[in-house]
Amino acid sequence: MSITIQEISGTRGLKKFAKFPINLYKGNEYYVPALVLDEVGTLNSKNNPAFDFCESVYYMAYKDGEPVGRIAGIINHKANEKSGEKAGRFGFVDFIDDKEVSKALFNAVEKWAKSKGMTEIHGPLGFTDMDPEGTLVEGFDQLSTMSAIYNYPYYPQHIESMGYEKAIDWVEYKIKVPECVPEKHQRISDIVQRKYNLRILKFKSASDVYKGNYGQKIFDLINNAYADLYGYSTLSQRQIDYYVKMYIPLLRLENVTAIVDEQDDLIAVGIAIPSLSKALQKSRGRLFPFGFIHLLKALKGKNDGVDLLLVAVRPDYQSKGVNALLFSDLIPVFIQNGYKYAESNPELEMNEKVQSQWQYFERQQHKRRRAYTKKI
Repeated sequence: MSITIQEISGTRGLKKFAKFPINLYKGNEYYVPALVLDEVGTLNSKNNPAFDFCESVYYMAYKDGEPVGRIAGIINHKANEKSGEKAGRFGFVDFIDDKEVSKALFNAVEKWAKSKGMTEIHGPLGFTDMDPEGTLVEGFDQLSTMSAIYNYPYYPQHIESMGYEKAIDWVEYKIKVPECVPEKHQRISDIVQRKYNLRILKFKSASDVYKGNYGQKIFDLINNAYADLYGYSTLSQRQIDYYVKMYIPLLRLENVTAIVDEQDDLIAVGIAIPSLSKALQKSRGRLFPFGFIHLLKALKGKNDGVDLLLVAVRPDYQSKGVNALLFSDLIPVFIQNGYKYAESNPELEMNEKVQSQWQYFERQQHKRRRAYTKKI
């Protein structure tokens, strides 16, 4: 039973690449598929502006003519310039529980990265920090989210058996939405707002976001706030335009809180989105013919869960309690919308600034994911 590795290209090939994990995880109650259309768009150099500074290759593994695995090789030249490394990345990786298959896939990506002059490889990472990253190493019995990778427990075993070592971990929290804003949390929020003359800004319509150029301002803030995070590369203007067009129409704007200073400069933002996990499971990665109906119901209708899509605070306001101000505004909205719990999504394990914001809430650290590294 021989294993063959094929390089994948073209829209038809990318669709097969994107659909592979949907079949691999068929019947798994925790796996949440990406929309095939979105993933193909991310992988397509004609569509994704990250290709202004990235290059990639895609491989699929076949055994007896049947697809048994996939992997992407990525080089983010901007991230390498920033770090001074010659690092390739692996990502979008899935495989059956067969070490010959996983080894063949990783060998292909390592060989490609070496041919490009790379001396090490990290992953799983995407093109940018906007893509899902990290192999799940704890929390295999927890429902995944639209922003994160789910994988079987054998994945880290396979990866580590090939000489990959831990580079960094992210942790995730499931946070119970309280019946009211915690008293101490509210008190900190009030003090911070008065001390720094801050103002909460809410948007009534997408046109409010566009008129004030807040889409641009939010991503400028993300670039500033996330600059020193693991693997982060500054989003280009083309990327910002791409993400503004992609995300703004999806948002329920009551779940967006912006904070401005006395000069009306944006200094913090919190963006949440109703959980799409169950809707994406029902859609099986397809928008049509009926997938979009499940997504619309999740976005606009009753929903028990809410995903904390991102929280960004300008560096000069970090560790000053601004996060308390964000959540003192968002919690009443969560209560009104009937959300029972919030998913934090991945946070770097050493980022105590971020994790300290949950200290006043009932929460459970229920998932952990890992980026690996290897010299090649």
